[in-house]
Amino acid sequence: MQGKVCVVTGATNGIGKATAQGLARLGATVVLVARNESLGRAVVSELVAAGNPNIHLKVADLSSMASVRKLAADLGKDFPRIDVLVNNAGGEFGKKQLTADGYELTFALDHLSPFLLTNLLLENLKAAPAARVVTVSSSIQSSGNLDFDDLMYEKRKYSGWQAYCDAKRANVLFTTELAKRLVGTKVTANSLHPGVVRTNFISNSSPGLKFVLGLLQPLFLTPEKGAATSIFLASSAEVEGVTGNYFDKCVAVPSSKGPDDPEVASRLWEVSARLVGL
Repeated sequence: MQGKVCVVTGATNGIGKATAQGLARLGATVVLVARNESLGRAVVSELVAAGNPNIHLKVADLSSMASVRKLAADLGKDFPRIDVLVNNAGGEFGKKQLTADGYELTFALDHLSPFLLTNLLLENLKAAPAARVVTVSSSIQSSGNLDFDDLMYEKRKYSGWQAYCDAKRANVLFTTELAKRLVGTKVTANSLHPGVVRTNFISNSSPGLKFVLGLLQPLFLTPEKGAATSIFLASSAEVEGVTGNYFDKCVAVPSSKGPDDPEVASRLWEVSARLVGL
């Protein structure tokens, strides 16, 4: 990965940090995207001390579409060529919250943010000899149900877990449609299930879910093991030119209980584009 520029969102802890560490060990120029500047600087110092001086930090609140636009502009200016974009940032929230744009937080952070950032960086990705977009989803995406009449839970009773399932499903459908739209370019797009990982992911969950998952935490994967598929998709020669797939344990697998509906993926793209102003 020497000489390759890799952007990793949500890179201050958990899977994101482990992904950044893995790519840094491979010699990549790694750009960390973090909401908390002090945590971001600490990770930069850690990776530089480990032997890679080519580590950079960008600070952004990815729940805000204005912040995503500013991030994309800064990245585009500083890194005209981007070889890898790892859309990792996300979260599950037990209580319904609205963003500055008026969108439900889970859908905005987990789906609209990577949708907008990826689209705004497409020219930088196309400038690379062979770029890759890697989006972290989850196996629970198979339980996602995108209600286009109520994506923001304005009519339905809010469920943080269901909202998260929906957003992770959106990650997969976004990747499917992105790969289709990138046919004829040298940019690939794949999504993945990282495994059930021991992170601070549950910090914003409902008390009940936090209690149950907290008891199970010792059984979960380490962040390093959870990042393995992200690093594989970002760096391995085995998946050069492979696009539009969903991976689990570094193997392409079906993403749902039935065939993915290309019409749903296309509709999600158009709705998302309107929501973020593309």
